[in-house]
Amino acid sequence: MTSLMPRSFVFPEFVRMLEGGWPFGDHHALRIEDFHEDGKYVLRAELPGMDPDKDIRIALQGNEMTITAERTVETHDKRHSEFTYGQFARTVRLPAGAVPDEIAATYVNGILEVTVPVKPEGKAKQIEVKIGT
Repeated sequence: MTSLMPRSFVFPEFVRMLEGGWPFGDHHALRIEDFHEDGKYVLRAELPGMDPDKDIRIALQGNEMTITAERTVETHDKRHSEFTYGQFARTVRLPAGAVPDEIAATYVNGILEVTVPVKPEGKAKQIEVKIGT
């Protein structure tokens, strides 16, 4: 539905909202993907044009990890912008067995990648039931 042709709609912000998916689907300014690979939980986030030292924060609380990023508005006379500015945050629940002390994060070409080592779950322990007298 996105077009490069100029629009003459009376409500351009309403049209942009519909193109972005809200309220009809998931649309987040901070888009993520996650997967398991080689005994690690990997979370990747698209954060182009950000300075990881100033604009990106990762916090852990219990078994939840929150990524917060902020893109400040560039001040110039612009006619049209589809950039999203402001503060964005996503929280994910870490998998069972996650080792929080060994979490590592890298930022390359606008992609933040967080790797969380995960201990393999042990076998379930069987408990013997004794008959009482």
